[in-house]
Amino acid sequence: MGAIHDLAGLIARHQSTDGMRQTEVPGMWLIRSAQPTRPLQVLHVPAVCIIAQGAKVVTLGGDNYRYDPAKYLVVSVDLPLTGSVTEASPGEPYLCLRVDLDPQLLAAIDLELPPSPSKPVRGAAARGLYLSQTTPEMVDVGTRLVRLLDTPQDIAILAPLLVRELHYRLLTGEHAGVVRHIACGEGRLAQITRAICWIKNNYNRPLSVERLAGEVGMSASTLHEHFKSVTAMSPLQYQKQLRLQEARRLMLTGLKDAARAGHAVGYESSSQFSREYARFFGMPPGKDSMRLREVMLDGGPSVLQGMP
Repeated sequence: MGAIHDLAGLIARHQSTDGMRQTEVPGMWLIRSAQPTRPLQVLHVPAVCIIAQGAKVVTLGGDNYRYDPAKYLVVSVDLPLTGSVTEASPGEPYLCLRVDLDPQLLAAIDLELPPSPSKPVRGAAARGLYLSQTTPEMVDVGTRLVRLLDTPQDIAILAPLLVRELHYRLLTGEHAGVVRHIACGEGRLAQITRAICWIKNNYNRPLSVERLAGEVGMSASTLHEHFKSVTAMSPLQYQKQLRLQEARRLMLTGLKDAARAGHAVGYESSSQFSREYARFFGMPPGKDSMRLREVMLDGGPSVLQGMP
């Protein structure tokens, strides 16, 4: 476990306070928490998250996924998740490295790889996140990425090579078949990814599942089945969570009050917005935004970005 301890030491040195920070390496984030956290709902972008110290649990559709230094998390599509740090203390804080995934880079590397039995086939789409055993190779490339922060003059040349290596490790690792679904740009996962992008671009408009199915070349029933397989929710449930997340962001950044935030994300009824917000986040919009502003004062803007 010496290698993972080395990674933990590097993260601790470059992220000495609690919160989440985007580093000088494009697409790389460092995260620290000196205490367990309450469950927080976030929209998680496609990324790989390697914990060097501590543990976390994320929940999707009622299923819990616990990861720690022995397992890393891969999120393959934009997913509304609930997450909480479960193991952390001032002496041994939670330390995590997140690297955002690049589907185009995955596709380019996949074209260079020899044919493999794990090549994706058309059929049911895989769940949009998975846990995998943390290998020495993954720890090594993560460590070298973080170590680049010690020599910023090397970042422009070496960071793209190391990010490429990390994507290569995913394509040749334990869940290579799932990752290749991301890379190939075809099949059910690709169609669901396009559906998610359409919802994200039109989240504040009424959603017709039939129209969405036509946009991505599926029947309404097939879209519903595979969308739920990937995201653990229906397209309408996904849109609702996306609306509520965006309304929360608008309130936290001071751009809108509760009533205007609800209207901005597509709610015509303020009372309906307040009811659904309280049901999802556990408290009314105004009270929730006040609580999260206090969290932000302690941990920075990570609450808006989704702490992996």
